[in-house]
Amino acid sequence: MKRFILIFVGLLCFTLLSALPAYSESLLQKAKSGDAEAQYYIGRAYYDGNGVKKDYNQAFPWIKSAAEKGITEAQYWMGNCYYEGRGTKQDYNEAFSWYKPAAEQGLPEAQFRLGNCYYEGIGTKQDYNEAFRWFKAAAEQGLPEAQYWVGNCYYEGIGTKQNYNEAFRWFKAAAEQGYADAQNMLGNCYFLGEGVKQDDNEAFHWYKAAAEQGHADAQWNLGNCYYIGKGVKQDYNEAFRWYKAAAEQGDVDYQFCLGVNYEYEKGGRQDYNEAFRWYKAAAEQGDADAQYSLGDCYYYGKGTKQDYNESVRWFKAAAEQGDVDAQCRLGDCYYLGEGVKQDYNEAFRWFKAAAEQGDAYAQCRIGSCYYFGKGAKQDYNEAFRWFKAAAEQGDAYAQCRIGSCYYFGKGAKQDYNEAFRWFKAAAEQGDVDAQCRLGDCYYLGEGIKQDYNEAFRWYKAAAEQGDAYAQYSLGFCYANGEGVKQDDNEAFRWYKAAAEQGYVGAQYNLGVCYSKGKGVRQDYNEAFRWYKAAAEQGYAKAQYNLGFYYYYGKGVKQDYNEAFRWFKAAAEQGDAEAQFNLGVCYYYGEGVKQDYNEAFRWYKAAAEQGDAKAQCRIGSCYYFGEGVRQDYNEAFRWFKAAAEQGNYIAQSFLGLCYEYGNGVLQNYKEAYYWYLISYRNGYPDAEQEVKRIENKLTDQQKQEVQKRVNDWFKTHPKE
Repeated sequence: MKRFILIFVGLLCFTLLSALPAYSESLLQKAKSGDAEAQYYIGRAYYDGNGVKKDYNQAFPWIKSAAEKGITEAQYWMGNCYYEGRGTKQDYNEAFSWYKPAAEQGLPEAQFRLGNCYYEGIGTKQDYNEAFRWFKAAAEQGLPEAQYWVGNCYYEGIGTKQNYNEAFRWFKAAAEQGYADAQNMLGNCYFLGEGVKQDDNEAFHWYKAAAEQGHADAQWNLGNCYYIGKGVKQDYNEAFRWYKAAAEQGDVDYQFCLGVNYEYEKGGRQDYNEAFRWYKAAAEQGDADAQYSLGDCYYYGKGTKQDYNESVRWFKAAAEQGDVDAQCRLGDCYYLGEGVKQDYNEAFRWFKAAAEQGDAYAQCRIGSCYYFGKGAKQDYNEAFRWFKAAAEQGDAYAQCRIGSCYYFGKGAKQDYNEAFRWFKAAAEQGDVDAQCRLGDCYYLGEGIKQDYNEAFRWYKAAAEQGDAYAQYSLGFCYANGEGVKQDDNEAFRWYKAAAEQGYVGAQYNLGVCYSKGKGVRQDYNEAFRWYKAAAEQGYAKAQYNLGFYYYYGKGVKQDYNEAFRWFKAAAEQGDAEAQFNLGVCYYYGEGVKQDYNEAFRWYKAAAEQGDAKAQCRIGSCYYFGEGVRQDYNEAFRWFKAAAEQGNYIAQSFLGLCYEYGNGVLQNYKEAYYWYLISYRNGYPDAEQEVKRIENKLTDQQKQEVQKRVNDWFKTHPKE
């Protein structure tokens, strides 16, 4: 009652101070004469600017004088002066020393402030128990701020045992007095069913009460209620309205979250411009998540003009705060030279920073740096270690890489079984490369029993995701009936899909399809087009076929110069057929100046690879001394090699060698034997040799040879 009277008199005096100057003079005189209550009222008048110009310097000495005389309210306000540094130098110790006597006299405002000092460790040693005690003292007097903090202490178990029921009780007391913080927490209690039965309607009610007072957390929570339809009918427009209200108060978390909502079309409100605006607002306040997202906007040109330099700047800002995603992206920028000069060392540094935080993507990238020696010395063991770290987290790409390490024996002992296991783990997650490699394992029987059906299944899985190699492999399976019924049409379809992506093997095979009319109508022009596409990528077989088409004018105008050029390109890669045909060009001077020496050189290259036609030609060169010194022994050796492979011209020449004893002892039976094989093999010119030589043999000798010839054709198909 005494305190009520004191306050009433004070209010009356403030009124009189402004309205009745004469009375204010009287009050001033009382204050000057040492009246404590008058000193307090004069000090407050100056502090609040009631009846006089606000002046903290004037207020401080009057309030201090009253406080020193034991006026409780004055002690409290002295604490405020020192706490805020108003009328005096800020001094938390002094603030605490004045709050304490006022609190001990039961002033709830002082009790609350004293509790806050203990809670934050301001002006005294931090002590949650003491904080709770003083908060509770003020709360029990009905101070809403204190009631809220008592509730908070019970909620978090700070300074007292955690107790959701008590937390709820105190939040409710403060909320019913209109205290926004308490209303928001009361909403949380109802939303989560903490200390009270879960009730979405009540949660919505209290969030709304706080939100309408401008409480940012409550505005965001209210937005969530509208977004998910909790306690209210779902309404994305209302959700966004409240999200925006919270963000506009400057809270970085809400600004960032609002940006996320706009970027990812939460509630049908995708707007990259708005996303960019809110990310930027939060990023400029130093929020790492927002800095990363802002960098992403600049990188892809979402809501702003694409700018790699700006993306790097914001990725770097977030990365330097330890943001893992930003560290990864910054590493990628340095690795690729996007927005910054390419620098593998810097890329490695940022990948490593993220990898050491356990990020699987970064661990993969570190593994790749070690594997290829970019930004770090090549080290397959280290590569394997980092790939394995990511693989064990379930990263599909890393699992595939681990499989490759085991497959090729790089960083680990070669082990097809382990390779298969890791390829399978990645493939089952949908990794395209792993599906291809798993298909290869089944196709070749590496690490698992050979199974064309399973190979086909995994090639198909990758092919349907658009992988060119898998499409090519699937075409191959259809073409050869491996793991699936043979089907030239399907083979053509998949070869075409891969070829159009630039896969060179598929381009070549597509050319073969058009050339032979397999799965498609025969078309030499199309065959030429696809051979050319593959040839220009350096595919030797396609280069040879392209040369063949130019040589014979198939699908293109005959051109020996172009034929020579493409035969040479394939020949230099070791293609035996191209080497033979290049020899032919040199021999006849087609597309190049005639040169028997060069012809011999290329024939020999092909012959040493087992090409029968080239072996026959080499034999001819030695026999006639073209491009090399005449040598019947060498001629015989090469004719025999080609003849035994079924080359009918070489068979005829071999007969000639035996007939005349060139490079071998003369033997008419052997001459007859090879002439007859050559003739029956389809060489018409050998007919006269057969007739000529059989006159030199007895009937018995001829019968013996004919039996040998019959035996030959049982084991040697015609050329």
